Amino acid sequence: MLSSMVTKHHNQLKIKKEEIETKRNEAIDSSVDFTSNLVNHLNDGVAKTYLNQRKLDSESKQLVQNVAQFERSVNQWLGLMNGLNKAVKELGDVQNWSQAIEQDMRTVSSALEYTYQCRQSQTPQP
Repeated sequence: MLSSMVTKHHNQLKIKKEEIETKRNEAIDSSVDFTSNLVNHLNDGVAKTYLNQRKLDSESKQLVQNVAQFERSVNQWLGLMNGLNKAVKELGDVQNWSQAIEQDMRTVSSALEYTYQCRQSQTPQP
């Protein structure tokens, strides 16, 4: 009787150990699945963030290129505007010069007319 109780007890222990081992294996499998799913979910977020960062880098490089091109265009326009301003100033200088020459010519013309009239009045008339 004692030996049968010991055998029965050993059998129950063996069954309990098998149940515990089965549950342990199930827990390990569950934790592996959970960890895999969690890592996959996190990797999805990281992958999206990485793709967004690459897009931002690409767009920022394009923006830098556009700004550089715009700067070159602005510098060209500034050069053209400075040339135009210089030409307009030169035209203004020419206008002032021509007005001064015109005034001098009127003065010379007036002096010649005055001299001519003076000579006309001094010469005897026949």
